[in-house]
Amino acid sequence: MQPTRSKKVDKITVHILQSNTQVGEKAAEDFSKLLSTIISSKGEAAVILATGNSQLTFFEALRARKDIEWNKVNLFHMDEYLGMSDQHPASFPKYIRDNLATHVNLKKFYPMNGEAQDAQMELKRYSDLLRKYPPDICVLGIGENGHLAFNDPPADFTTTNLIHIVTLDERCRMQQVNEGHFPTLNDVPKRALTLTVPALLNAKHVLAIVPEARKAEAVKNALEGPVTPNCPGSILRTRPNVTMYLDQQSASKLA
Repeated sequence: MQPTRSKKVDKITVHILQSNTQVGEKAAEDFSKLLSTIISSKGEAAVILATGNSQLTFFEALRARKDIEWNKVNLFHMDEYLGMSDQHPASFPKYIRDNLATHVNLKKFYPMNGEAQDAQMELKRYSDLLRKYPPDICVLGIGENGHLAFNDPPADFTTTNLIHIVTLDERCRMQQVNEGHFPTLNDVPKRALTLTVPALLNAKHVLAIVPEARKAEAVKNALEGPVTPNCPGSILRTRPNVTMYLDQQSASKLA
């Protein structure tokens, strides 16, 4: 799968594909190659995956591939609503199970527990797991407000924590409504567990999958605006281990 064009923006490589489907296929192809190299080197890999509508073509392409040794992959995800059951239709662990974990033979899937009675202990549990299995690959998106995971603007670029509890801004919560995960804004939880920006970027390889027209403004701000916590996605430009995948629609506002 060849991009229609590729370019460097500061330190990162940006691939622009013809369609959302091609974005998913190209990202899955590159993910598979990276994973094979990592597993050949150390026998297993640790991966963080994003959720959300923008990732669906990527998951579809992953499921179609027969060259991935899933039984050697420890899988993490990056956020979950505080107080949410993993049986709720909008639960992110449920998304991972429905779109990948029930289709492949993972070594282990490590979900966050949004319903943990002691949220601080859950933060410690997940932090300990990430230290035990340092992520090799992180696959993320960029939100309509520029967020990375649930790190809304202004995001903390310097924290030493791996996971924290955040209060979600209204635009982030409306995105969840518009994607069809909740009927109204009032139904969207206001707080969530999320990996921090440094935790996401600590992975040896970061793949940023950002298709769809609704992401065009966030993409423009991330790639052409200042590097600032007010656009969390802009921090990606400072890291040489990041590759971004856009379609024609999400790239439509770039100069």
